[in-house]
Amino acid sequence: MKRILRLPRLLRLTLLFFIVLAFQNCTEQKIKEGTDQTVNITDYLRQNEQYSMFLEILDLTNYASFMNTYGTYTLFLPTNEAVKAYLKDVGASSLKEVPIEDLKNIAKLHILDQKVNTTDFTDGKIATPSMYGQYLITGASNINGISSITVNKISSIVASNIEVGNGVIHVIDKVMRVADKTLAKTIEDNPSLSLFTETLKATGWYDKLNVPINKDDKEKNYLSVLAQTNDVFKAAGFNSLADLKKRYSHLNDPMNPKDSLNLFVSYRILPRLMYLADLAITPALETMAPLEVISAKLDKETILLNEEVFNGVLEKGSSVNRDLSDITASNGALHLVDANFAIKKRLPAPVYFDFCDQPEFRKLTSIFRTAIGGRQSLAKSQFSDVTWDGTDVITYYKDPANGGTVGFGWHGDCLEINRLRDGNVQNIAFKTPVIIKGKYKVWISYRAQTTKVGLVKVFFDGKELPRQINMLEFVNTSSIPERVLESQGYKRHVSPTSSKMNCRLVGTIDVTTTARHTLTLQSQSAFSAQAWFDVAEFRPVDMDQLYPKFQAGGDGFAPMP
Repeated sequence: MKRILRLPRLLRLTLLFFIVLAFQNCTEQKIKEGTDQTVNITDYLRQNEQYSMFLEILDLTNYASFMNTYGTYTLFLPTNEAVKAYLKDVGASSLKEVPIEDLKNIAKLHILDQKVNTTDFTDGKIATPSMYGQYLITGASNINGISSITVNKISSIVASNIEVGNGVIHVIDKVMRVADKTLAKTIEDNPSLSLFTETLKATGWYDKLNVPINKDDKEKNYLSVLAQTNDVFKAAGFNSLADLKKRYSHLNDPMNPKDSLNLFVSYRILPRLMYLADLAITPALETMAPLEVISAKLDKETILLNEEVFNGVLEKGSSVNRDLSDITASNGALHLVDANFAIKKRLPAPVYFDFCDQPEFRKLTSIFRTAIGGRQSLAKSQFSDVTWDGTDVITYYKDPANGGTVGFGWHGDCLEINRLRDGNVQNIAFKTPVIIKGKYKVWISYRAQTTKVGLVKVFFDGKELPRQINMLEFVNTSSIPERVLESQGYKRHVSPTSSKMNCRLVGTIDVTTTARHTLTLQSQSAFSAQAWFDVAEFRPVDMDQLYPKFQAGGDGFAPMP
C-alpha cells in the first residue's frame, strides 16, 4: 500500500479506474426484463367484480378474447346494477336467458374500434360509429345541480377515461339499447307526431321510411327526417290531414310525386344519415324533393333552416329542436323542427369545399383539426366520396404549427398526395357538397412546390375546365394590387397571406341541377414529390371573388379589410 501511495497522482487514479472496471465485470448485472404491465379490457373486467356481468356478456358472445388483444378500443361499460336493470326490462332472470344475438348486438353497441376520450366528445354524435354500426350520441345533463355526460340520451357516465392497455373505458349507469325500429315506426310510436304520420301514409312515404337498410350497402339506404309535431302544425293553422290537403295538394293526388303535398313531405327527408353535428356543418342540405335543398346554418347553439337575407330583408328560419333530435332509427336519424317551413326558390350560393372534409378523415379524432395534428394515410377502399386510379393512398395532414411544412392553409390542414401520377394516384375524383344550380367561378388553392411536380387539369362532372394548375407557381406577394392579380386568374385566398399557398381560377361552370357533383384532378406529368391541396371554391359569378377570405390556420373567415 505504501508503494501505491508513492506513485504519482495520475497513475494512482488510472489504477483505481481499472480496479473498479474489473470489479464491475465480475459482478452479476441485474437487468429488468419486462414490458408494460397495464392490463387490457377483458383482464381489467376480470379484476373488478363490479363489472362481472358485462364480462359475462363478453364471455357468452365469445368477444372476451378479442377485447383482450392489442388494439385501440373504447368501451362504454355498464355496471352490474345497469345490467340487472336491463334483465328486468327484458323479463329475464339471467343473461343466459337472453337470445345470443341480442347479447352480441348489446356488446357491439358498447364498443368502438378507436380510442375516444371524453375530451373528444362534442354535443352530438361521436365521430366513430360503434362496432354495431350505429353512432352514439353524447350530451350534457344537470340533475339536482349535478352535471354529467350522457350517452344516447339515457346513460350517464359515472367514471371516465380509464386507461387500459388496448384503449379506454367509460363506465355508464344504464345499458344502451340498439335502435331496431325503422324511421316510420319510430315516428308512428310518438303520439305528438300523429299528424305527421298520417301525412307520411297519405303520400306513400311511410312505406319508404319503413324499409330496413341493405346490410351490403348501408350508406345508400340511410335517410334522415325533419319532422313536425302536432303543436307545430297547429301553430301554422293545420289541425288535420284535410287541412294539409286543402293547402298543399294542388293535384288532389298526394301519392303523385309532383303533388305539392308529396313535395312538402319529400322536402323534409334527406337522402343521407345526418345527425345534428352533420347539419351544423352542411350549408345546403340535399332533400328527396327533386332539385330542392334546405339551407342550414349554426347560430350559436341553434341550427336554423332556411334563414336567409333576401333583398336586404331577413327571412326567419325554422330552428331544429336539439333536445328532441338526434334520435337513431334502424335506417336513419330523426330530428324535430320548431316551426313549419316550405320549399324556397334558391339562388346560387357559394360553396367552400375543403378537400380534407371527408367523413373518413373526420373519424381520425386524435389528429383531425386538433392542436396536436399529424398525418394519417387511408386507402381508396376506405372512402365513400373519393375515388382514384391507382393503388396508392392519400393522406390527411394537419400541421401542428399551422405553418411550417405546408404553410398557412384553411384549418391548418391539407390533402396530401404523395405521387400524383399514373400508377399511384391519378384522376382523383371528389363528390362535392350540394351546389345550387347557377353559374360559378371555380378556384383551387394548393401549396406550391419548388421542384418535382407539374401541371394539373381540373374536370367538373367530366368536363375539362379551361385553365390548368401549375403546382410550381407560388402566390405573388409583391405589391401587385389584388384586383389586378384576380384579373390574371390568381388570388391570395387566406389571411394573413402565406407565400407557400396559392389559389388558381380554373374556369367558370354552369351548374344545371342542384345536387352533389364530381370534381376531378388529373396530373399531366410524373410527380415525384407531394402535392398538397387546400380548398375548392365555387363562387357565384356575380359574387366578390376575393372576399371573404379564409382564416389562415383557423376555421372561419378572416376579418374584412
